[in-house]
Amino acid sequence: MSTNILPVTTDLRSEGGLAAYIQFANQAPMLSAEEERELAVRFHEEDDLEAARQLVIAHLRHVIRVARGFAGYGLPQADLIQEGNIGLMKAVKHFDPQRGVRLVSFAVHWIRAEIYDFVLQNWRIVKVATTKAQRKLFFNLRKKRARLGWMNGAEVDRIAGELDVDRKDVLEMEGRLGHHDTSFEAGNSNGDEDAFAPAAWIQDRRFDPAELVIEADSAAHRSDQLQGALAKLDDRSRDIVQRRWLGEEKPTLHTLAAEYGISAERIRQIEKHAMGQMRESLGD
Repeated sequence: MSTNILPVTTDLRSEGGLAAYIQFANQAPMLSAEEERELAVRFHEEDDLEAARQLVIAHLRHVIRVARGFAGYGLPQADLIQEGNIGLMKAVKHFDPQRGVRLVSFAVHWIRAEIYDFVLQNWRIVKVATTKAQRKLFFNLRKKRARLGWMNGAEVDRIAGELDVDRKDVLEMEGRLGHHDTSFEAGNSNGDEDAFAPAAWIQDRRFDPAELVIEADSAAHRSDQLQGALAKLDDRSRDIVQRRWLGEEKPTLHTLAAEYGISAERIRQIEKHAMGQMRESLGD
């Protein structure tokens, strides 16, 4: 899907262009579940690019919201939004309207994934992880080190075994994680060396990109697990769980009972059984 389906051609990197884009996105009409489904069907079955464009426009506000969550990376907001838009368009391309899931729930994963890649490629001058295997090691080792701190030889061997990688790979990645880009700032006019304070020495750890990426990656992983657990349910159970727990407007047991022609108690039993199945799937 080409990026030319996007509605705004102004330069997002300029303050006025970004402000105009955000205003446009926030004013775009939201779609009902039925409207969303009809547009998705038109796109996938009839290759209707105008339908895809409407789906993208209606969800631009969600890209902006996700992108704002990455403000601490020190990267231009316009670049984050543009990368998120690519993820949104990929989501529209892969969205299956027959699954009974709203596009926004499906698209958030794609939006975040594109922004994660952009952050990993740009937050350090020397890339911390350039291959898929290194990225996997990056995230897993950061989680291990969050509990262990600096590792001794035995801990390195144990983690290498747990992650099924060579010991030298663990040591190399630990070395990369232990070094941060340093801002070389000039000293004061009096030549006082004590005034030299590289930014890495006084950085605010709340906005450490590595920590933020790990947190966001964990959230995306949980979202993937949830979608996988939902997919294992039968259509009726999935519909009940989604509407009762994940929908914007949560129907009552009696409302669903009337729709399905069964008792409210039976709806409660189906819901309880489905939640039990999902817990088992999420625990695997």
